[in-house]
Amino acid sequence: MKNEREFFSPDAMEWRTGPQPGTAEKVLSRDETDPEILTRLVRWEPGLDTTPSGVIRHEWVEEVHLLEGELHDLTLDRTFGAGDFASRPPGMEHGPYRTAGGCLMLEIRYRS
Repeated sequence: MKNEREFFSPDAMEWRTGPQPGTAEKVLSRDETDPEILTRLVRWEPGLDTTPSGVIRHEWVEEVHLLEGELHDLTLDRTFGAGDFASRPPGMEHGPYRTAGGCLMLEIRYRS
């Protein structure tokens, strides 16, 4: 279960280096017994390209809302921007991605 938090301002939180090179994150909530289960703001630096990592797959449900910037899906050859949303069940292949100008996303992960 994710930790309990009443309303607070993420603006007061420091950006921390994300797990992927070229990313920074603010973890808003996390399940302390299952650290992959979280809600976070994640920022991708301009020019980030996940091609070397290949297609992405994971064991949790992932919901992503693009808040700022753009993200190009190299497999679909489509660019997504602020306001676009994705919901991915466990095991769904997605990516790789590239962002020319960078982007900011809200990411929510949970087990189904």
